Amino acid sequence: MPYNIIVCVKVIPDIEQIRADANGLIDTKNIPLRIETLSENSVEEAVRLKEKYGGKVTALIFGTQESVPVMKKAYAMGVDDGLVITGYKGNNPMFTAKVLSEKIKKMPHDIIILGNQSADSYTGLLPGNLAGLLGYNVIGNAVKIEVADRRIKVKKLLENKNVLVEGDLPAVISVAQEINEPRLPPVMQIMAAGRKQIPVEAVSLDSGEYTKIISNTAPKSERKKKIFEKPDEGVAEVIKVLKEEIR
Repeated sequence: MPYNIIVCVKVIPDIEQIRADANGLIDTKNIPLRIETLSENSVEEAVRLKEKYGGKVTALIFGTQESVPVMKKAYAMGVDDGLVITGYKGNNPMFTAKVLSEKIKKMPHDIIILGNQSADSYTGLLPGNLAGLLGYNVIGNAVKIEVADRRIKVKKLLENKNVLVEGDLPAVISVAQEINEPRLPPVMQIMAAGRKQIPVEAVSLDSGEYTKIISNTAPKSERKKKIFEKPDEGVAEVIKVLKEEIR
């Protein structure tokens, strides 16, 4: 049975290239954008479900005009259609969920897939907020997804064990990184994706005042450095520090 799958893709600056200045201020200007790691897992899983059951995968990005080129990687990985919603530079999961839910309601869908959280904020709030606004069940920490008729079966990762959860469709599924290894698109698919036109739509909802950022400076890091000439002494010191941290 084919399914309409929507995958929500998060675009972030390349974190490995971000540095803080002497005052702890972080500047992301001129830092290239990329698909967030868990969004890559989300796209991969959506495409795998399409390949297994049939159907269509549509990717949604909520960001800025600069997000458009990033969508082409999702196309190269196997996404059928995509849409970039622009007009918001913030990072508020409540407003993001509101915009995405309003768009999703107007689209054919059976399964919505996204990452558990994103590397730029780590709030983990978007899956639950999105499911609440849509009125669907949400299943998080997914490491395996199977579908039969109009039921979805998910193996989800807990702290010390995995559990199986079943639910009706439509549903919102947030994935853990362990769910898959994202594919490297072949050259021909990358070239084909590069030629595609990416639809862009401006956000039509007022962002409002949900939260206020008090500070976004990097924390001060004061690390003590010790150099041991004898490895045995260094190993003993490391074990001592680790034991203190575990307590």
